[in-house]
Amino acid sequence: MNRRQQLKLTEGIDWPIMGLYLALVFVGLLSIFAAEYREGDNIWNDIIHLNKNYSRQIMWLGVSAILATIIWLTDSKFFTATANLLYAGGILLLLLVIAIGKDVKGSHSWLVIGGFQFQPAELTKLCTNLALAKYLSSLETDFTKLRSRLIAAALALIPCAIIILQDETGLALVYFSFFLVMYREGLPAVLLVIAFSGIVLVLSALLVDKNILFYIFTGITALVIYFMRRDIRRHRSKLALILGVYAFCSVFVMFIVPFAFTKVLKDYQVKRINVMLGKENDPKATYNTRQSMIAIGSGGVIGKGYLKGTQTRYDFVPEQSTDFIFCTVGEDFGFLGSLIFIGLYVALLLRIIFVAERQRSTFSRVYAYGVASIIFFHMAINISMTIGLAPVIGIPLPLVSYGGSSLMTFTMLIFIMLRLDADRQMVLR
Repeated sequence: MNRRQQLKLTEGIDWPIMGLYLALVFVGLLSIFAAEYREGDNIWNDIIHLNKNYSRQIMWLGVSAILATIIWLTDSKFFTATANLLYAGGILLLLLVIAIGKDVKGSHSWLVIGGFQFQPAELTKLCTNLALAKYLSSLETDFTKLRSRLIAAALALIPCAIIILQDETGLALVYFSFFLVMYREGLPAVLLVIAFSGIVLVLSALLVDKNILFYIFTGITALVIYFMRRDIRRHRSKLALILGVYAFCSVFVMFIVPFAFTKVLKDYQVKRINVMLGKENDPKATYNTRQSMIAIGSGGVIGKGYLKGTQTRYDFVPEQSTDFIFCTVGEDFGFLGSLIFIGLYVALLLRIIFVAERQRSTFSRVYAYGVASIIFFHMAINISMTIGLAPVIGIPLPLVSYGGSSLMTFTMLIFIMLRLDADRQMVLR
């Protein structure tokens, strides 16, 4: 291949995103290696025979590189033409998991093919993002209409519901990130306010006695009616709205939340939430998080140095190469290293948003915002998990945690976006 052909092959690629992608993957490999390497290990033997997670991650990185190359050489129109077909395929895979899937660490969300296992729930994020971009960019879609908003919400929530049936609540939550995309495309801000209010109500129902909450709601409602009495005289419908909100909030905290916590969530999930909120003190339920926080805290300002973390070297933190990979960064590189590490994610997210806003095509813009939202949810929840601000729900850190399904999915998400951006002068639908 001559120089002119090489330049043509890489023409249009967004190098800042490529550089940040490679940096995060490199940090991931270093962190997985640090979490598993022990003195006396035969590194080359482990790599050749795939004995360790870091050696398998190198293999998955090779597979991801092949997928990235194929995507880069694919016409952008392929992704718009096959978006709905891929979404249907993703849903079928999720249903197939329920029928013949394998249980791994308490979740029935894995398929085993030829000795390899993967999570379709990871891949379906990509399919859902493409389908949502396809729907919102359609000429027939009027996103100011309730019907269109309900269809868009259904596209995100159908795979979410199936994944919940697989006992993989953590990955199911990530599908709510698509509502951030819908907000960018015109979803009313009041719906986000309602969603935030729902979170506050759930926390209130868990932390405050129900009788006290009932008196609080009654008092607030009485005050609102008193101060709005003049408007209510002119518009009786406002009184009905106020009383309706009061009734809903009361029923929600008195019946719906208790029902969800006793009939929907698993016992271990309820325990994790109660422990996080300080309602229970179960050493077994908090062991992972406590060890992770100890590891991160022991790193101090500048860290103990690469491969010198005692929490890491003596296996105090379970799942350290997967869900708790961030504590390896915190222990080895300290507060400053963690700050730089998080800065890589922030820079990637800002660059993706910049790329999204320069698209001429609605399809490309929606897809790029979907990529940013998925990465943000994963990063925020995973890091919050490791420092005790969120319950442990098994969400990997994008491009860093060990896992073939996760690495390949995020690689495909990013490189499809890069392919669409390279062809941003085209209007795709």
